Amino acid sequence: MKTFWTRFGVDMALLGVAIVWGSSYLAAKELTEEASVPAVLAVRFGIASVALGGLWFWRVRRLPGRAELAAGVLLGLTQAAVLLLETAGVAQTQATNAGLIISLAVIFTPLVDSAAQRRWLPPGFFAAAVVSVVGVALLVSPQGFRVPNAGDLLMLAAAAVRAVHVTLLGALTRDKPYSSVTVTFLQSVVCAVLALALDPAGSVAAVAAFSPAQWGWALYLGLACSVFAFLAQLWAVRRTSASRASLLMGTEPVWAVATGLLVAGERLGWISTFGAALIVAAGYAGQRIEAKFRQRTAGPTESQLCHSPVSGITAT
Repeated sequence: MKTFWTRFGVDMALLGVAIVWGSSYLAAKELTEEASVPAVLAVRFGIASVALGGLWFWRVRRLPGRAELAAGVLLGLTQAAVLLLETAGVAQTQATNAGLIISLAVIFTPLVDSAAQRRWLPPGFFAAAVVSVVGVALLVSPQGFRVPNAGDLLMLAAAAVRAVHVTLLGALTRDKPYSSVTVTFLQSVVCAVLALALDPAGSVAAVAAFSPAQWGWALYLGLACSVFAFLAQLWAVRRTSASRASLLMGTEPVWAVATGLLVAGERLGWISTFGAALIVAAGYAGQRIEAKFRQRTAGPTESQLCHSPVSGITAT
């Protein structure tokens, strides 16, 4: 029973991450109309770092060791790369497109994960990957085929880097007695410092120029999409496989489409809608193929890792 509720908690945490991240593209798009991409990220992670710093002081108050510090900094650098690409991409394309294209991380992550373990996936997985690419081509070509715009290409790059980041999350923290709060706090500080260094003047100007509504979006990005999402993702991915984490977070495009259509009034033509359906369906099929392959080939230790919580992990 305990194992069931642990799995349920992990799945719900990852689904919550997908929901807030799916809605984050609209928030980022709203803010990048007022400020530069680094400035938006500096404000976002400045807010997140203050909140996480308070949480760290309340729950942890233990300085990280050298290995924990290195893991947090490295994950912060990869997370910053993902978000710089994502935020720059969403500024130049529809929020709906951004959320759908980033979902290719669902396909990319098992590829990176398998390459790291030097284990090839079945041919059916690569067929699903091809279908995903076709879906992207249809998504960005509602009136006939065209070359993806700069925003689409940036989101594609973000999906690839996110796959590396999610794989590293598991590789660097699984079976380690690291504090989730400490590692997440380190990630946030690295993101804030890097973004501020890229545009210090713009960051200061953004703080002065944001309207109350824009500050609402900034708080949403900082607290829900960063503090909650990073903590929930790290807590959950340490208790499951990187590929299962991506499967659940792969519902992100559904929430991105819902937010874009219902809140921002964006529209998808029938060709784009078909492409969106191909992306989501191929991602789901690819993950199912990968999961079955993992079950057939995993040894006892890895099989246990994929289906039960990891022991020896600190809660904070």
